[in-house]
Amino acid sequence: MANDGNDFLRSMSIATSGLRAQAGRIRVISENIANADSTAQTAGGDPYRRKVPTFSSALDRTLDAKVVTLGKVKTDQSAFKVRYEPNNPAADASGNVKYPNVNSVVEMTDMRDAQRSYEANLNIISATRRMIQRTLDILKA
Repeated sequence: MANDGNDFLRSMSIATSGLRAQAGRIRVISENIANADSTAQTAGGDPYRRKVPTFSSALDRTLDAKVVTLGKVKTDQSAFKVRYEPNNPAADASGNVKYPNVNSVVEMTDMRDAQRSYEANLNIISATRRMIQRTLDILKA
């Protein structure tokens, strides 16, 4: 693979795929956080179940480069939190209410990690744009 202007395009495209993947991850984390305290719609029913984003690598043949994509969003099969709240409309016959298996501390940690990854990809795009601009300035002179 020769070094040419396509390297800039590859760098920006790879970083852009990272931005998209992290934005999707943030969307899933946001949904988890928003539903952290929700209960089932019916008495004794199951509440919201935490979702876990996955990533996959794909070959972009036009760029001859590996890019990242948001993979399948899976559901976390861990146990629900259960609280004794007999007056809650979502309570089962024993007075227990199931709450989502969402841990806000874990979600905030994941959010921070996604934010850092997003910012790193954004920095790559900014640095690549600056290098392209400097190259154009040199060529004009």
